[in-house]
Amino acid sequence: MNTFKPPANFSRVLSQPTFYEKIIITEQPSLIKGIPDGILALIVPVVAYWSYSMFFHIIDVYELAEQYRIHPSEEEKSRNKVTLHEVVRDVIFQHIIQTIAGFAVYCIDPIPKTGYELYTMWNLKYNYLPSFVPDWAIYYGYMYGWSFLRILIAFCIIDSWQFWLHRLMHINKSLYRRFHSRHHRLYVPYAFGALYNDPVEGFLLDTLGTGIASLVTGLSHRESIFLYTFATLKTVDDHCGYRLPFDIFQIIFPNNSVYHDIHHQMWGIKNNFSQPFFTFWDVLNNTQYKFVNEYKDLQKHITLTKYKEFLAKKSGSKSKSKQELEIEEEEKSIDKETKKEI
Repeated sequence: MNTFKPPANFSRVLSQPTFYEKIIITEQPSLIKGIPDGILALIVPVVAYWSYSMFFHIIDVYELAEQYRIHPSEEEKSRNKVTLHEVVRDVIFQHIIQTIAGFAVYCIDPIPKTGYELYTMWNLKYNYLPSFVPDWAIYYGYMYGWSFLRILIAFCIIDSWQFWLHRLMHINKSLYRRFHSRHHRLYVPYAFGALYNDPVEGFLLDTLGTGIASLVTGLSHRESIFLYTFATLKTVDDHCGYRLPFDIFQIIFPNNSVYHDIHHQMWGIKNNFSQPFFTFWDVLNNTQYKFVNEYKDLQKHITLTKYKEFLAKKSGSKSKSKQELEIEEEEKSIDKETKKEI
C-alpha cells in the first residue's frame, strides 16, 4: 500500500456504509529488498551511531566549529580518564550485545502483514469517529498520526526509564562505583563516547529501555527503525561537545549537549539526570541544576556564551561546596581503583 497518498479506491470504499472489498492479508514487503525490516532496525542505528560520531570527529580534528565547542580541545585530553581507543572498543562491544538482544526478539516477532489497512479505516469511520471527520483526516491520521503519537509515547517511556535508573545509579554508591562511574570517566564528552558504558548498564539503560518502549507502544518494525535511529542520533548529539546553532536536535529539545554536559562535570553530577529527550523529570523532582534556570534564552535553551562564562567562573573559583568536595574525593577514589584493575 502506497502510504504517501490514499489508494485509488479509498474514497469509494469509505463512502459506502457496508464494506464490500475483499481483504487480502499478505506479507509486507521490506523497505530494502532482501533485508527484513526487523533486521534493518538492528543495522541502521549502529550505522547511524558511527556515521554521526564520525561527523563530529571530523569537525573536532579539523577544528571546523571551534566557536561552538563547549570545552577547549586540550581539556578533552587532560581531564578525561579514558582513551579514544578504549571508548571505541567498549562501544563496539555494547553494539554487539545490543544486536544479539535485538536479533533474539526479531526471531520471535511476528512477520509484518499488510492488506487490512483499508478495512481498519472504514471501521474507524463508521463505528468510532464522528461523522464530520473528513476522509483525508482518517487516512493521514491512521497512517501517520497514530505512528507519531505512539513514537511520542515511546519517547516518554524511554525518558522515564532512563531517568529513574540513571538517578538510582547516582544515589546508590555501590551501583555507581560498579557500573555508572565508567561513563563518567569522560568529563569532557565527545560523540564516540555517547554509549561508553559498563556492558551491564548499557544493556539495562539503553538496549532494554528502548526495547521496552517499542514493545509497550506496539511499534511496527518500520516505526522501530525510526525510534531506535532517532534515539541513537539524539544520544550522540547530547555528547557531541558542541552547541551548534543549526543542530535540529538542539533546537527542538531543551535536553541538549550543554544540558547534559553539566551532568558530566563534578559540580553538576548530582543534577540533570534526564535523558535523552525531555527535562520534565528533573523539573518535577527538583534535580535540574540551578544554573539552568538562571541562563535561558528566548527559546528556553541554555546559551553557549553564558555557559562558557559560567564554566570560566567555576574553574577560577577556589571555593567549593561540601557536596563538590565529597564528589571529588569519591571520583579520585574510583579512579585509583580503576587504575589498579587495569
